[in-house]
Amino acid sequence: MSEKKEKTHVSPEILMYPNDDHDTYFIEVNLPGVEKESIILKMQEDSFFISGEREDKIYIGTYAVCCPIAAKKAKARLKNGQLRIEVPFQEPEFHSVNVNIE
Repeated sequence: MSEKKEKTHVSPEILMYPNDDHDTYFIEVNLPGVEKESIILKMQEDSFFISGEREDKIYIGTYAVCCPIAAKKAKARLKNGQLRIEVPFQEPEFHSVNVNIE
C-alpha cells in the first residue's frame, strides 16, 4: 500500500505595480513548475485569489490591490513559470500626493 504524500502549501512570490501612465496595474506571480490547467485566478475590484499546484506544492493566497481595478477586463498569460496579469484601473487617475522624504 502506497502512502499519499501531503502537498506543502506556500504563498507565491508576487510583484504588483502600475504602468507609467497609471492606467494599468500589473501583477506578476511566480508559479514555478505549475501547469496552466491547475491555476485558479479570481479577481475582484479590490483583491485577487490565486491557486496553482504541482506535484509537491500548492501555491495559494488572497491579496489586496492598491486601488479599484476593472476585474472583468483582466488579461493573464503564463510563461516560463510566471503568471503575468494586466488589468486596468477603474479610474485612471490616482488621487495621491507625493510625500517629501527628509
